Amino acid sequence: MRVITSHCRHFSAAKQLKNLASSSTSKPEFPPPILNEDFCGKILDQYPDIKTLKKLHSKIFNDQHLRFNPPLAIKLMRAYAACGEPIVTRHIFDEITEKNIVFFNVMIRSYVNNRCYHDALLIYKEMSSHGFSPDHYTYPCVLKACSGSDNLRVGLQIHSAVVKVGLDLNLFIGNGLVAMYSKCRCLVQARQVLDEMPIRDVVSWNSMVSGYAQNGCFDKALDVCREMELLRIKHDAGTISSLLPAVTNTCSDNILYVKEMFWKLARKSLVSWNVMIAVFVNNSLSSEAVDLYLQLEAYGIEPDCFTIASILPACGDLSAIFLGRQIHEYIQREKLLPNLSVENALIDMYAKCGCLQEAKAVFDQMKFRDIVSWTSMISAYGMSGQGLNAVALFSKMQNSGLTPDSIAFVSVLSACSHAGLLDQGWYFFNLMTDQHKILPRVEHFACMVDLLGRSGQVKEAYNFIRQMPIEPTERVWGTLLGACWMHSNMNIGLLAADHLFRLAPEPSGYYVLLSNIYAKAGRWEDVTTVRSIMKRKGIKKMAGASNTEINNQVYTFLAGDRSHPQSNLIYEKLDFLMGKMKEAGYVPETHSALHDVEEEDKEGHLAVHSEKLAIVFAILNTQPGTPIRITKNLRICGDCHIAAKLISQIAEREIIVRDTYRFHHFQNGVCSCGDYW
Repeated sequence: MRVITSHCRHFSAAKQLKNLASSSTSKPEFPPPILNEDFCGKILDQYPDIKTLKKLHSKIFNDQHLRFNPPLAIKLMRAYAACGEPIVTRHIFDEITEKNIVFFNVMIRSYVNNRCYHDALLIYKEMSSHGFSPDHYTYPCVLKACSGSDNLRVGLQIHSAVVKVGLDLNLFIGNGLVAMYSKCRCLVQARQVLDEMPIRDVVSWNSMVSGYAQNGCFDKALDVCREMELLRIKHDAGTISSLLPAVTNTCSDNILYVKEMFWKLARKSLVSWNVMIAVFVNNSLSSEAVDLYLQLEAYGIEPDCFTIASILPACGDLSAIFLGRQIHEYIQREKLLPNLSVENALIDMYAKCGCLQEAKAVFDQMKFRDIVSWTSMISAYGMSGQGLNAVALFSKMQNSGLTPDSIAFVSVLSACSHAGLLDQGWYFFNLMTDQHKILPRVEHFACMVDLLGRSGQVKEAYNFIRQMPIEPTERVWGTLLGACWMHSNMNIGLLAADHLFRLAPEPSGYYVLLSNIYAKAGRWEDVTTVRSIMKRKGIKKMAGASNTEINNQVYTFLAGDRSHPQSNLIYEKLDFLMGKMKEAGYVPETHSALHDVEEEDKEGHLAVHSEKLAIVFAILNTQPGTPIRITKNLRICGDCHIAAKLISQIAEREIIVRDTYRFHHFQNGVCSCGDYW
């Protein structure tokens, strides 16, 4: 009966609210309500929309008995603050002549909740001039203002003040102090406050976790999480979300621990799912991110803009175009656009999947574009070998009034490199340094070395490195070594390798490149020496792996892989295609076998490279004419490049391969790179 009565009361108030907001010309469903403090208070407690709120405020303002009513004024302030109108809240505050401390607390909270931190601190300073002392409601809000504005000076003053009045042991003030010190990068002081708190709740610990995470101390953040477990304090969604700032490029053990935290949560909010997806994506675990996203959908949880902006890059990394398109359809169905983060993520996803036209369609439909939007599209053209389009778009960006940043120049320089646009590359490098006064970073120098090296100017690339104003890194020397292998320059290759092995003695790729340089020169004893060094140091060559997506499922193949249930069919089809290729004049490029295998049985090993297996699997499991998309974790070898061109002609399929360097669009026996790669 109580439930029914309560419901009826709410229904009555809702009807009265509707009558109040309705036009005066319409006939009310019920008699006009009596405007009194009790009625107005009930409506304000429901936090009405801004239109209804203004109408009610107008009626209160015109009633001499209600206009200066303190309880109603406080409720009006709270309602306007909830509608994002702190200016109106301030007008009401200023209009009340006889204020008490509640007015100041509500005004401070209104400013803080609307991120007007400076204004909140000004109100706090005005309190003393009105004869009021802050209380246990004031300090947590003011500390939040200090956190939001990184105002350590005022934060220290507040800490001193609460100690003097004995409020430093208050739970909410303690939580505010931990958060304030953490946000102001004073982690030692934050931990000291936490340790001295007589009572701590999950918010206290989450504030400390967040402090370490925001300052890049991920291991310490997880140590706090483990400490919570020892004290039998259950992690919540706030614990997981507190870890987000520091979950990029961490170790597998840390990721596993966060994953366990996530699955142990009693209630998994959308925020929790979003954080876990972001953890996977930010640590290059795209398959795990996609699997988790599909589980989220299976649970019937609707993704929001943050979810979508997080998962789309994973779709791009895996070339999971079918899932990417489904997500795009969801975005359109739910009318989530315009949203800059989502639109930029869509461009990036389509670009990584080799769908230039779809990426450009998203770009062209955007109402507002930032530097990320333009840079993503320039990079998309560059990776597909369309350097001239990338250069033209860069100029269009400049004409739009946007000033290119450091990353934008990396994109256009890389585009010039992939397309062999040497003169344009030098132009943009000089434009960056001379006109825009941007100091080149390692990425810019590496692009220029790549540009020179690809074009055959290996000696010039080496001299460019020697003149760099900063110390060349592994990336720079690695780029030069690749150019030396490409153009058979053993002398400079040895110099590059010497620098590389001092800077990065572990990565196998550099040893393989040096071995291949020796092999191309016929220096087999040196090849044996390099491989013996690798064996002695326990360095193994990275296995080539290729991904392809079929019906929302991503399949991965290794060289010589026979683990798939369809392996017999795959190898039968591959033998058939190899026969057709040889009829068309195909001769295995055994020189490419130097990348991955020993000298013996090169032709047999080449035939079962991972990209060939993935292409054949896709042919077997998709309708005729369907484009095939492959993602490779290494640079595509010369033999597979030739084979993909021929298979595209024999099978009448467009084949899109994305390796670690660029896209290759194979169609009718021709590749978009023009064999310049």
